Amino acid sequence: MVSSLPMRMLSRTCLLSSALLAASSLLAQSPLLLVANQTDHTLSLIDPATNHQVAAIDVKGITGHEVAVSPDGRTAYVPIYGDSGVGKPGTDGQVIDVIDLPSRSIRSTIDFGHGVRPHMPAYDSATNQLLVTTELDRSIAVIDPATLKVQGSIPTGQEQSHMFVFSPDQKRIYTANVGPGTVSVLDVASRKVLAIIPISSKTQRIAISPDGRSVFTSDQAQPRLAVIDTATNAVRAWVALPDLGYGSAITQDGRTLLIVHRATSQLSVVDLKTLQVERTLAVPNDPTEVIVRPDGRFAYVSCGKAGQVAVVDLASWSVVARIDAGRGADGLAWAR
Repeated sequence: MVSSLPMRMLSRTCLLSSALLAASSLLAQSPLLLVANQTDHTLSLIDPATNHQVAAIDVKGITGHEVAVSPDGRTAYVPIYGDSGVGKPGTDGQVIDVIDLPSRSIRSTIDFGHGVRPHMPAYDSATNQLLVTTELDRSIAVIDPATLKVQGSIPTGQEQSHMFVFSPDQKRIYTANVGPGTVSVLDVASRKVLAIIPISSKTQRIAISPDGRSVFTSDQAQPRLAVIDTATNAVRAWVALPDLGYGSAITQDGRTLLIVHRATSQLSVVDLKTLQVERTLAVPNDPTEVIVRPDGRFAYVSCGKAGQVAVVDLASWSVVARIDAGRGADGLAWAR
């Protein structure tokens, strides 16, 4: 006769194994949308097939703003920035939480050893390295994802280097430097500053065209979008916006830029041929970031104060769903 205690333990083990297999299967079947929730200190996992949150992983520290995912879709990286906004007084984060997505748990932590306010992570697929902006060091840290050790850094030559984008060939990096109101152009191989482009007294967020010819960043002194020519490293044109712009993304066909306006809770659609806003959509309160689904059919807008992600159909230009995430929904990434 088998005792009931081992049977209960076996049952729990089987349930746990089933849950982990289900999570692994879900990751393998379709991309998951990851959302860094600043206020809740969680990382949401959202299934775009059902438009529902399937899990919320507790993130250590205050506060994670952005998230990146390893190429195999199994590991997420959430830098812990601190409890204040860029350029404002507050705590200075110094770690990155390394999250195992199949088990939905923190696997490890990368510690810089001092306050750096790490903010935006992104993978350099050319070198298989993780790059993270470290604002207080005025640089981008270069991390080996195998050892989780900092291998070096790329200086930006400016304070408050908040967000960045790679050129399509990943040989160049463009950083939005908030307080200085500039964009730094960096050479990845030599780890040197190639140019610093003045934009305004303050700028926010950054995007790049699929062909790498244009970089876009929002002026925070007046409602306009800077269009930078990457051949000359100078502002080529300005796009008038209905309000101050913030997070942006470009549709996969390269024809349209989507940009959010936090104060008015809107999403503007910019025609990149005419450089004019062709329509605006209402979205939930406090939109911060936008990302396009890998199949190109939908865009997702994180809305911080609403604690939601708006789903925008890019064919009908309409909000077709609102997904409950966490309070302070901000950074977005795909786990494929």
